Amino acid sequence: MLKMAGIVQDCFSIGSTVAYITCYDQNIEGEVLAFDQQTKMLILKCDTASSTSKLNDVYIVNLALCSDVQVKREVNSIPEPPQSLNLQRLSTRVRNQVERKKRQVSALAAGVSQEGQKLFLAIARTINQVSWSGPNIVVFQDVTITPPYAVENVNGSPDSRQLKYVKKIVEKHLNDQASANMSSTAVSATQ
Repeated sequence: MLKMAGIVQDCFSIGSTVAYITCYDQNIEGEVLAFDQQTKMLILKCDTASSTSKLNDVYIVNLALCSDVQVKREVNSIPEPPQSLNLQRLSTRVRNQVERKKRQVSALAAGVSQEGQKLFLAIARTINQVSWSGPNIVVFQDVTITPPYAVENVNGSPDSRQLKYVKKIVEKHLNDQASANMSSTAVSATQ
């Protein structure tokens, strides 16, 4: 039995509204998402402090550190079961994330300049078929970018659409890097 502020509570029903005072004297009120009776941990969904009305704040609360816990509105109905998960879709997302992380690690482990690593990662955000061949970046298996990784260092079949596409990505990346460098230089010059 959980006894707080004169209230005896076995558990909190999902969907109920609970209010409490934190050990920092902060008043919190929200909807119960979960409650673990053994550890006395409560998860609440509360209105966000920001102006975005579609978002909520989620608090994980150790009730041992709270005072004046009150159930403002009790929900006695059985909550609907959570939606089933699409395990195949989740598995695909995990596999894709692992592949992306492996590409990022390969960029760092290739032993190339920081500019080459940044370009590799920029290309990998758009194109999955990117790898290292020594210090060279290979895209679509037939476009190669050699150091110092400028647009003129992009090589491939002259009529290839892929070559033109990769050149545009490299050009955009270099322009973005130049803009970032100019703005950081301007900020440091004003300080």
